Amino acid sequence: MSQKTVIEMAVQQLRAGNVVGYPTETVWGLAAAPEHLEQLWRRKGREANKPLQVSCADHQTALALAEASPLLELLLPLWPGPLTVVTRASARCPAALAPGGWVGLRLPDHAVAQHLLSAAGYLATTSLNPTGQPAALTFKEARRYALADLLLGQPPGRAGGQASTVVRLPARSGEPAQVLRVGALAAGDLAAVLGRAGVRVEAPS
Repeated sequence: MSQKTVIEMAVQQLRAGNVVGYPTETVWGLAAAPEHLEQLWRRKGREANKPLQVSCADHQTALALAEASPLLELLLPLWPGPLTVVTRASARCPAALAPGGWVGLRLPDHAVAQHLLSAAGYLATTSLNPTGQPAALTFKEARRYALADLLLGQPPGRAGGQASTVVRLPARSGEPAQVLRVGALAAGDLAAVLGRAGVRVEAPS
């Protein structure tokens, strides 16, 4: 079966309200169409309304979901890559994806993920694991968790092993950016980029 056919099947599953698992450069992901994002909480056994990532295929899509921000523009060269940016959402972003008016945006650097996102548009995503369990790193682990209706990628494919770094941009001028999760992208790399705009980066000790 060709990759194009498999991606088309995945898009059909998403439109039907089902969940798709896929590899990324960090850990395996679990995706749902934005109008069916509650499936992700249900499958994972996760607290309802806990924020999810919004994964996008390209810069243009991500920027359309966010308020215009010079700081976000500065971070664009780090995408695609293991970075999730929490920023103020635009009016075009569905409210369910932006609790409190903030959205977490990610552009994965993995061919399978990019093909899926290019075909489906932006998706609500999270790591592929039951709440409290380690994220799946291999096709075998993803299949064993049995959370997805369809798994993309084939064994022995392996994800990178470390989750994306999550940074929240300042709400007001003079405030620091906050690293909410230390991951595959070093906080120092973020500090170097945001420092050009005079913004400090605070990371967990």
